[in-house]
Amino acid sequence: MISENVLKHKPYLCKSVYNNSAKYSQLIKDEAIRLGFISCGISKAEFLEEDAPRLEKWLKNNHHGEMKYMENYFDKRLDPRLLVDDAKSVISLSLNYYTEEKQTDANAPKISKYAYGQDYHTVIKDKLKALLFFIEDNIGEVSGRAFVDSAPVLDRAWAKKSGIGWIGKNSNLISKTDGSFFFLAELIVDLELDYDHPFQTDHCGTCTRCLDACPTDAIIAPQVVDGTKCISYLTIELKEEIPTEYKGKMANWMFGCDICQDVCPWNRFSKVHNEPAFKPENGLLDLNEKDLTEITDEVFKKVFKGSAVKRTKFNGLKRNIDFLKS
Repeated sequence: MISENVLKHKPYLCKSVYNNSAKYSQLIKDEAIRLGFISCGISKAEFLEEDAPRLEKWLKNNHHGEMKYMENYFDKRLDPRLLVDDAKSVISLSLNYYTEEKQTDANAPKISKYAYGQDYHTVIKDKLKALLFFIEDNIGEVSGRAFVDSAPVLDRAWAKKSGIGWIGKNSNLISKTDGSFFFLAELIVDLELDYDHPFQTDHCGTCTRCLDACPTDAIIAPQVVDGTKCISYLTIELKEEIPTEYKGKMANWMFGCDICQDVCPWNRFSKVHNEPAFKPENGLLDLNEKDLTEITDEVFKKVFKGSAVKRTKFNGLKRNIDFLKS
């Protein structure tokens, strides 16, 4: 990497360096799209000053509930340079999972669209590894790490900073062209690149459909979700019994929840994904109410093999279904 001091005394090098940054950035974006990502934005690796007080307040108010891992690595969540030595750039990516397929039995306990196919962690990690290999093959030796959801990285903040979209009132990242049914992931690398402009405009306007539709009132303010009230939290993260106060308020969701996205007007722009790994398998969508109410451990292992639903384990999913039907 050429130092700023060298550039100062040899300004004729600037054009070459910046042209390379632009060239490398376009190479990375083109390859990301080829790998199946629907968008790729790049931002400078630096401290997320605006997000620090918001995260601190959210944790202080215990909106993370049993997700105690959110309290860990507070500094690393806000500064990628603490995750990757000499980090220069955060490459943010989004991968579409929207589908128009639905469970055939309208009365069956519901599962979030993102869990219809194979576990997204595995699918995206494979794509990120391929992108990192591509960078090394076409640009040179690069030090970097791939992050998918489970690491201390504020995905939505970086996606917004890289121009992919804005954070909606339901706290999901929203794109004007793709809605919000997509996963977010990052590559943090020690490579200087061209940086995209942060997404500045909030296009939610006066719309409150997501706040109005949430059956458990989890969206307590625009862009603020009390995780302990969220159906996704109650059906996935919560390991204890679901509080009785949510009886009749779960809208028949047994794993995750899509309500605040389903009602969002921007999702009229969502397009059906073309990722084979996200296609429903093992007759998942054909399971009727009786099948799920009487599900056995054997059926669970067969139907949800390789699925994100495995996270709840059989006992967790059975707890959710029993709660809905009791």
